[in-house]
Amino acid sequence: QVQLVESGGGLVQAGGSLRLSCAASGSTSGISAMGWYRQAPGKQRELVAFITSGGSTNYADSVKGRFTISRDNVKNTVYLQMNSLKPEDTAVYYCNARRTVGWAFVDDYWGQGTQVTVSS
Repeated sequence: QVQLVESGGGLVQAGGSLRLSCAASGSTSGISAMGWYRQAPGKQRELVAFITSGGSTNYADSVKGRFTISRDNVKNTVYLQMNSLKPEDTAVYYCNARRTVGWAFVDDYWGQGTQVTVSS
């Protein structure tokens, strides 16, 4: 079992910044990547960014240059620094952790989500 707890969401004006944190606990062995997804009302959940255990990162085109994902393996925590926020970034942001065994997918774990609201 892996537990993920997000924090850092809130209200911010367009152009502002927020920093999301996701702390993982429990049985974290085998977690090959962690990332952030978001889901806006009426839309499907979409990948925002992820980072592998080796530090490789990937970003959605819509957030490139504005968001930065990072990790602290000692603290088992992943961060998402969000700068130059736009109203389109408004969504519930979910932390995700993926467990693999070798190349085989095992399971995804999800946090409860943290609301990010960007006003015009």
